[in-house]
Amino acid sequence: MYAIIATGGKQYRVAEGDVIRIEKLGADAGETVTFDQVLAVNNGDLTIGCPTVAGATVTATVVKEGKARKVIVYKYKRKTGYHKKNGHRQLYTQVKIEKINA
Repeated sequence: MYAIIATGGKQYRVAEGDVIRIEKLGADAGETVTFDQVLAVNNGDLTIGCPTVAGATVTATVVKEGKARKVIVYKYKRKTGYHKKNGHRQLYTQVKIEKINA
């Protein structure tokens, strides 16, 4: 059984027991979060929502919050001596999927 959920502007295919990294939620480790934007559920037969499946939720537990690896942004213009180096570390929340309620 799996579900497709939407959170943080992205879509994720999840099953019970999966550990995924999503955009930062601002929840502490050990808290339970519920995703109600379930786009599709497959438990033998595929149910697709329009836009979401009515009454379907996905329950997850927050494992930790952290920062992803650094991405280097380097701007350069030739012949002018202009160069600028910048870095970015995206914040994430790691969650473990506990239950798919469909």
